[in-house]
Amino acid sequence: MRIGFIGLGIMGKPMAKNLLAADFDVTVFDLNTAAIQELAALGANPATSPAETAEGQDVIFTMLPAHPHVEAVLFGENGVAETVKQGAIVVDMSSISPVYSKQFAAQLAEKGVHFIDAPVSGGEPKAIDGTLAIMAGGQPNIYEKAYPALEAMGGQIILVGDTGSGTTAKLANQIMVNVNIAAMSEALVLAAKAGIDVEKMYQAIRGGLAGSAVLDAKVPLILERNFVAGGRIDINAKDLTNVLDTGSALGVSLPLSGQVLEMYEEMKAEGKGADDHGGLVQHYEKLAGIKVQKEVNAK
Repeated sequence: MRIGFIGLGIMGKPMAKNLLAADFDVTVFDLNTAAIQELAALGANPATSPAETAEGQDVIFTMLPAHPHVEAVLFGENGVAETVKQGAIVVDMSSISPVYSKQFAAQLAEKGVHFIDAPVSGGEPKAIDGTLAIMAGGQPNIYEKAYPALEAMGGQIILVGDTGSGTTAKLANQIMVNVNIAAMSEALVLAAKAGIDVEKMYQAIRGGLAGSAVLDAKVPLILERNFVAGGRIDINAKDLTNVLDTGSALGVSLPLSGQVLEMYEEMKAEGKGADDHGGLVQHYEKLAGIKVQKEVNAK
């Protein structure tokens, strides 16, 4: 299987590395030439455009910030659609609206090219160790052809349904993750303001019903005041915007998602859009006049 991979950011670069580690023939492209060179040093074939990346490949993966980037890479000048061969599979792993997933699938189908929407969850750590949760939408026979490559990047890979099902599942995932982060932040700030040892509180509750993957992933980083992004606030704000747009189109009220999005927008305005979404705790800290940190809670 010959693979093209476009988008070597926080998530895409380790995902492409895992494809190389699994001995796939991988051609890579990103606007960041340093990322291309890093992958080339590991055995990837460097490309100078999406069109060159796609030429002759069996499967082309895209891992990009938002739907305009996906559209430009697929259908813009020097895009994938200019060179992709008939019968190839485009797997978009970006977090976008299902409206665009279906649109891109239809456009590619006109060229005899298959499409799978397969966004991921798990952040940078799971991208690095190849255990991402991958939720896919598309035709079962096409999914089966792409599965060996998906398996190199994911630990739990589920075909949810037809085209658009993967991106819809990711929207649901983003509601649960980001609202969970907000609830966790409220709880941590309450505990810190009360003067108890937040680290001990975390250890006390993590085995109970309040325990979660979010809690275990984010609390240790918050206690160390480490807000280096595994999942950026501005990207998650984009995801929640897609959530609310989709909810509006379906006639579904999503008040908690709307409240978290408002907090993210405030943080973006404060210059914290590039922080990890666990950094949402800073919004609550500002309101309470307290910091959540290890051992000593500084007011």
